[in-house]
Amino acid sequence: MTIADTIRSRRSIRSFNSQPVSTDLIIKLLNDAVWAPNHGMREPWRFILAERAEAKEHVASLMLESVQNMKLMKLMPGKLQQALKNKFSRMPAHLIVVMKNEKDPHKQEEDYAAVSCVIQNFQLLAWEQGLGMIWSTMEYIHSPIFCEGLSVKTDERVVGVLHMGYFDKTPKPKPRTSAEQKLTLL
Repeated sequence: MTIADTIRSRRSIRSFNSQPVSTDLIIKLLNDAVWAPNHGMREPWRFILAERAEAKEHVASLMLESVQNMKLMKLMPGKLQQALKNKFSRMPAHLIVVMKNEKDPHKQEEDYAAVSCVIQNFQLLAWEQGLGMIWSTMEYIHSPIFCEGLSVKTDERVVGVLHMGYFDKTPKPKPRTSAEQKLTLL
């Protein structure tokens, strides 16, 4: 498979089967993913992995507790909230991607871009191994409850949570706008 094939075939996966994800595989993929470009070799990322049952339960509880004040959650019945928590607890693994905050806004932007590159590298490398994921950036990732519960430091921020696992069905591709339609020639 070429890099272009991997890029075009990768999909966001939301439903996973029960096959566990090997910690060794995640580490191997991360060791390749961190070869992403990053200004000044600051390597502004770190990772928190939840793949044991207790850890996944903890992450799911923090996610749910963090969104309790969202309008949508206030309208959701308790049973549905519990079903959502169970769904996240049963996912094979969650990788929380954290970056160090920079006081300099330009460096902060460069670092966010670098961390995003690491995440994309990781997704593509995982896809080649048959491992799917969804990159969640829902507002709970900025909640003090979520961050403190995962020991995210005050000078750090969560960039996203990668919910991952093996899957049985690949979603159909959605059309993309051609580059020519988005390109301005000077």
